Amino acid sequence: MLLKELSALASPLSQTQVDKLKQFTSELTSVQLAWVSGYLAASASQEQTAGIAAAETSAAQTVTILYGSQTGNGRGVAKALAAKAQAQGYAVNIISMGEYNVRQLKQETILFLVVSTHGEGEAPDDAMELHKFLASKRAPKLDNLHYAVLALGDSSYEFFCQTGKDFDARLSALGAKSLLPLVECDVDYEDISSQWQDSVVEAVKPYIQASSANVVSIGATSTAGESEYTKQNPYTAEVLLSQKITGRDSDRDVRHVEIDLGESGLNYQVGDALGVWFSNNPALVDEVITALGLAADDNVTVSKQLVSLQAALTDKKELTQLYPGLIKSWAELSGNAELAAICEDKEQTRQFILKHQLADLVAAYPAKVSAMQLVDMLRPLTPRLYSIASSQAEVEAEVHLTVALVEDERQGQARFGGASHFLASAEEGQQVNVYVEPNNHFRLPENPDTPVIMVGPGTGVAPFRAFMQQRAADGVSGNSWLFFGNPHFEQDFLYQVEWQQYLKNGDLSRLDVAFSRDQAHKVYVQHRIAEQAEALWQWLQNGAHVYICGDADRMAKDVHQALVNIAVEQGGLSADDAEAYFETLRSDKRYQKDVY
Repeated sequence: MLLKELSALASPLSQTQVDKLKQFTSELTSVQLAWVSGYLAASASQEQTAGIAAAETSAAQTVTILYGSQTGNGRGVAKALAAKAQAQGYAVNIISMGEYNVRQLKQETILFLVVSTHGEGEAPDDAMELHKFLASKRAPKLDNLHYAVLALGDSSYEFFCQTGKDFDARLSALGAKSLLPLVECDVDYEDISSQWQDSVVEAVKPYIQASSANVVSIGATSTAGESEYTKQNPYTAEVLLSQKITGRDSDRDVRHVEIDLGESGLNYQVGDALGVWFSNNPALVDEVITALGLAADDNVTVSKQLVSLQAALTDKKELTQLYPGLIKSWAELSGNAELAAICEDKEQTRQFILKHQLADLVAAYPAKVSAMQLVDMLRPLTPRLYSIASSQAEVEAEVHLTVALVEDERQGQARFGGASHFLASAEEGQQVNVYVEPNNHFRLPENPDTPVIMVGPGTGVAPFRAFMQQRAADGVSGNSWLFFGNPHFEQDFLYQVEWQQYLKNGDLSRLDVAFSRDQAHKVYVQHRIAEQAEALWQWLQNGAHVYICGDADRMAKDVHQALVNIAVEQGGLSADDAEAYFETLRSDKRYQKDVY
């Protein structure tokens, strides 16, 4: 009876197999039938388990590369590592930590992490979620994981490579096995990171070869439509305009800079940054060479290339930014006890770096040094990133920047920031090497009807000019609120006419300004935010996204505290719950910062 019912059903067996099964089972007793039934069930289960094991073995051979990058360096290293791993035939899955599903971590068996450290030991924006997850009680045991970490940092900061150290410590504590010891890289990271890539690709070989699984690439090292122009291969653009937009009596020089991208095909999104390679001021180069008694035409070797000392100091080496290692080396060369004492104290070293350039160092602490010794001590020149102040929907093949000239006087000498002075003094037609640095963690909401609150004092207003150009081009009106601040209304109201036009057209709903020195008591953007507590809380309840751009040390912290206070006062939350509320907004990409 049972066989008749089975044969009537859609069967995976052929008719011949069904007939054989009928013939065989007809000869069996009930006890034998039960035994055969159990045997077949066990065989089927074993086959299924073997299939799962094979799939797991195949998945186990995937090399997952996660990167956390604030300025693009980590992303660049990760892509180079992915290319080397793929060249070995490894399956590679490369992904930003910000796009990675943290729940996938327990499935990983081979993991490479490349992560920078932002600010005072903080994780970069795209690494925050994973960093928080690993430190939480929700983090799983990772006994089957083999990993390696490359940490990028800047030794000028106290918490050098802290995020990488955190990841390494947590993975180890969760039971993962390190393929290589943690490698820490300073600003001049290229050579060390390249060596690490080679080492880690070699170190993982035994774990890849332990399986006969077919290895195919499941990740890509480049994105479709990605520009050929990068940090390593920038586009040579032309400056169209460098115009001062602060008043004659302002105590600061802020420039609106327009750059022609020509036929490059370079595309950017609002929220992205522009990387700018610059040349050091010729007068500064001459000052350093003269002070050291060297000759401009002395030959030196930089990156295996023979160039003159003047060329090296103009286009290859940092002159405006010091770092602890250089100060220590100079103290030894000069034999100066005062400088040696400064090197022994981290905070004194930090303050010295903030207040001195190379020219100040060599003038205050004379030392005998050869051209090659000098060049070897200096860091490589690195590009500076500027928040883009335009939308291509408005300016097409141009890119606009808002640049504050970094300027100071030391012992009667004017000192300038390297890139800001280069751009501020640029004339029409001057060439500048640039590339686009994407910032996927500073984007307008996907739904154009979503309200946006923008907080951008000083040059922090730059990306919001781009936001408004984009929204206007898309026909989005209203639901936008800008908080802007600077010292004086008459001298420092950046892009005043444009904001007033956006208000008049209805593109911008609200504008609150704080000019700190136009009254007896100082008023900053955080004070304006506090004054609008009720309305701002209502905007948040209506789903508004909040964006903050500008100074990380004070402004961003003060604005954050003002927002937390609003959640306490208007939302009835405790201080801890208010912090958790904004942490949730950040996770949901409703609270985004571009701070420096």
